[in-house]
Amino acid sequence: MEMRFCHKKGDFLLDISANVAENGLTALFGQSGCGKTTLLRCIAGLEYARHARFQACGRLWQDSAGNTFVPVHRRPFGMVFQEANLFGHISVRNNVLYGYRRTKVQRRRFRIQEISELLGIDHLLDRMPHGLSGGERQRVAVARALSTSPRLLLMDEPLSALDARSKEHIMPFLERVRDELAIPIIYVSHSLHEVARLADRMLIVDRGVVKAGGPLNEVITRLDLPLVQNNEAGATLSGRFAEHDVRYKLSRVECDPGSLWIPLRKLSIGTQVRVHIKAREVSLALSDSLKTSALNTIPAVVESMKMADDSSCLVRLRAGCTYLLSHITLRSAAMLDLRPGKKVFAYIKTAALVGA
Repeated sequence: MEMRFCHKKGDFLLDISANVAENGLTALFGQSGCGKTTLLRCIAGLEYARHARFQACGRLWQDSAGNTFVPVHRRPFGMVFQEANLFGHISVRNNVLYGYRRTKVQRRRFRIQEISELLGIDHLLDRMPHGLSGGERQRVAVARALSTSPRLLLMDEPLSALDARSKEHIMPFLERVRDELAIPIIYVSHSLHEVARLADRMLIVDRGVVKAGGPLNEVITRLDLPLVQNNEAGATLSGRFAEHDVRYKLSRVECDPGSLWIPLRKLSIGTQVRVHIKAREVSLALSDSLKTSALNTIPAVVESMKMADDSSCLVRLRAGCTYLLSHITLRSAAMLDLRPGKKVFAYIKTAALVGA
């Protein structure tokens, strides 16, 4: 997916150039007002950028040099907004059928029943929108977008209007959409928790430009980006359940750098999951033979270091083919004589499951 948009909107200038893989979920991440939604609207064709080129799903949708612009109603894209915006005068079933009936038969990839079961709304189909909770309304909005069999799904902070409990409830359904449907998704968010759980890749947008982009864990562990100053800063790793230790209420996840013990989860062996390891939960040592309460030990190499504050620093570690972060005191770094290229062992106190 190739996107280049130069679009002036009042005093704001969007000047984006990026290439994105056409699979999985790509997060557009940044603070409010940075240009994420404007970029999404340009992709959808809702806003016309005078200088642009956008190519995706095997077709050129906009090219200012060639005077090409496919209008929004001819772009087979699904869009989910911050508010569900359901049609209040018709049932949930008819809301979902609205786009389905307007999609050519030869383009229909999903049946309404399949979408309803995927998003857990089959029991809501005969209800009216005013009787739904916020999370239910958003799931119906996603179902309506999918009913058109889109070639690209655009989601503009779909969880921002929900409370924490509703967000946690809807997350597994969004994971199912990401994993079970072969539709590339572009997902706008300013929540690092959402991105860590859902994204395969991310683009960091700041003041109308892309500051960084790439695979999720590669980006969120970069020391030159402000993300590492977040309290939730750390690494997000993908793995599979390999073992359950019922006696000690633990589960073992096998991932790229090695095995990680996490609190017991009753999921089948082989189930793919994500774990988030906060930088503050990672201590460093020069030996793997220390007796500590930390259950997880991973061999690693110091890649880079950065001051976090007057008394501590952040260390980016290469572990296998991925990265970890450690937040330690400057005194500890001096005692270990840490420097780029030095071999260490990362002792991980806890690793939290953030998605399955």
